[in-house]
Amino acid sequence: MSKPIKIAGVSFDHMHMGDLLRMAHEHPEVEIVGIADEDPQTMVAAAKRFQIPESAIFTDYHACMEATKPDLVIICAATGKHGDYVEQLAPYGAHLHVEKPMASSLADADRMIRAVEKYGQKMIVNWPLAWYPPHRTTYRLISEGHIGDVLEVHYYDGNRGPLRHIAGKEEVPAEEAEKLKAESWWYRKDSGGGSLNDYLGYGVTLGTWYHGGKAPIDVTCVELTPEGMEVDEHTITVARYDCGLSKFETRWGTFTDPWVLQPQPKCGFVVVGTEGTISSYDSENVIRVQTRANTETHEIPVDPMIPPFENVVQYFVHIIQTNGEVTGPLMPAMSRVGQQIADTAQISAAEKRTVPLIK
Repeated sequence: MSKPIKIAGVSFDHMHMGDLLRMAHEHPEVEIVGIADEDPQTMVAAAKRFQIPESAIFTDYHACMEATKPDLVIICAATGKHGDYVEQLAPYGAHLHVEKPMASSLADADRMIRAVEKYGQKMIVNWPLAWYPPHRTTYRLISEGHIGDVLEVHYYDGNRGPLRHIAGKEEVPAEEAEKLKAESWWYRKDSGGGSLNDYLGYGVTLGTWYHGGKAPIDVTCVELTPEGMEVDEHTITVARYDCGLSKFETRWGTFTDPWVLQPQPKCGFVVVGTEGTISSYDSENVIRVQTRANTETHEIPVDPMIPPFENVVQYFVHIIQTNGEVTGPLMPAMSRVGQQIADTAQISAAEKRTVPLIK
């Protein structure tokens, strides 16, 4: 076996940290060497679950980096802090995993890209939907030409709210979640909160993947911000491409959480091409396809996910060990196109007009 990849987890703002550390803990060629957060209470559950010793738990991430010298750092900070964390961590030379979304602004996204280019390590932006078998199978069929040229991508996704679950999708009662809103970064504008920041990046980044890397011409977005809140809970974004219109809808407040029971509308994607269509819904074991040769909607089983594509930690460890290139929606360049669309959508919603894609 090759030398273990040393992983550190920095910032537990995002509940995905628990899931990502579980992937690292289960990987036979990975060693979790440290975790860091300003609030020690946020790390208690993970430390216990993954047998992380007290000597590897830090409240200063600089101390963590200096003591543990990881090969890879998983960053699960509040969205508005991504630029700062990447700039501060890049000089240590470790590869960087930034949990979605890329950033809260295109300016921060560009800071991140410049930082890793300066120090020469690899960076990925992880979009968990990119690991869903139906969505990866959809990309395979698109790339093989089964539905011709992509004309439209339609996306609807979200959940009952970001405080209704914690790591491992453990459910939080509605009353408890409601009380947490006042103190949570998810509901603060300056921290990058809101359903648009939480979910639009998924849709437009995977949408860019499905569009073959193409960017739209302009963007129109409307949002619903409940009275008394700083951030939106529902947005609809229409992106105009040279080939047609694509629609991306984000929702905190779906009737059910899609990983438990698909709500209506279903969460996922519908892709329309010149020669066919595909519907690809989160967590389902089939996708539904129409083609010129078979115009009736028919089901195709999703592709099995095999190593190194079973999860993001497995994939990134493989990239590091083989010195390979990051591909698809995890590429910073492709996530940057998604950030362009998301930033333009925010301007459009605020100014209530269609806005040319910002550069």
